[in-house]
Amino acid sequence: MNTAKIVARRVARLGAWGLVVLLVWTGALAAAFGAQYAGTPASWAGTTGRDALWLGHAWVDGRRTERDLDALAARLRGTGIRDVYVHAGPFEWDGRLDPAKYPNARNFLSWWRARLPDVRVSAWLGQAVKDGLDLDDPAARRRVLDGARDIMATGFDGVHYNFEPIGDGDAEFLDLLDRTRPIVGERGLLTTSVPQVEPYSGLRPIARAVLGHDKYWSREYLTEVAARSDQVAIMTYDAFLPVTSLYGGHVARQAAIALEILPEDGADILIGAPAYHDHGVPLLDAAESVAAAAEGARLALTEYGRPRQGFGLALYVDFAATEEDWAEYRRYWTRDR
Repeated sequence: MNTAKIVARRVARLGAWGLVVLLVWTGALAAAFGAQYAGTPASWAGTTGRDALWLGHAWVDGRRTERDLDALAARLRGTGIRDVYVHAGPFEWDGRLDPAKYPNARNFLSWWRARLPDVRVSAWLGQAVKDGLDLDDPAARRRVLDGARDIMATGFDGVHYNFEPIGDGDAEFLDLLDRTRPIVGERGLLTTSVPQVEPYSGLRPIARAVLGHDKYWSREYLTEVAARSDQVAIMTYDAFLPVTSLYGGHVARQAAIALEILPEDGADILIGAPAYHDHGVPLLDAAESVAAAAEGARLALTEYGRPRQGFGLALYVDFAATEEDWAEYRRYWTRDR
């Protein structure tokens, strides 16, 4: 037998074994997520009035009106939503934040506080940081901080950062958080969207090898970011799990890890709930829902064993949310409190 055929057979065997390992690994992961979604949530598990909502850019660029806000305010009254993050960016590639992007911000804040004075409003700011904004560049970080300072001067209650993807252990992002704290002040809010935490050991390097960037953070790095923040909103959506029980189990796992590692007197934990329907794959739209996220979060609280005040859902996003999404939020999380 010639060498080429021997090599071809060995490659085929290795490929077959690799496929077997992948199938076994995938089955074990699915079983683990399914187990996380099993059981019945405790009756007390649900909102504590510390929920949040991401709002689109139209509120600060002039497309949304005071009448539009009347309708949103009526929807939010009586829910658990205490914070909103209104999109006011993005930053330019060099880190600048053009004030022309939020010309209606002062009007919006005035309308908001006349209707919902107890709901805090943070400026949602971010940018793509892979082949985009370079947060490793000190000059770019200085310009980001200048933009945060300017937007706080318009009257926002805080800054909500959403830079993607931030790699696990990124020291420059920690520096940015440290230097943003004095800008928002002791009474202001510093919050950030964060990626999913590695649910089981070994998944982070695999995901990184496939995607080319970190999909998951380590527990240690989430703890570092949370220590510098008032809230962390874990983006548990876009998990690419095509069955509701797997997605719900994934949310339960994310919430359980955060509840375990983050202290009660530290940052609030917000679990991102997908109130949008444009994954591009019908199975994913069917699997990921506000209901599944809420049930997963309630199961994690039940496992935790007691209510936790700094824990809630964060709905993404107002302009894509349907009546069904809002109904699921009320039924499965606030339970018409």
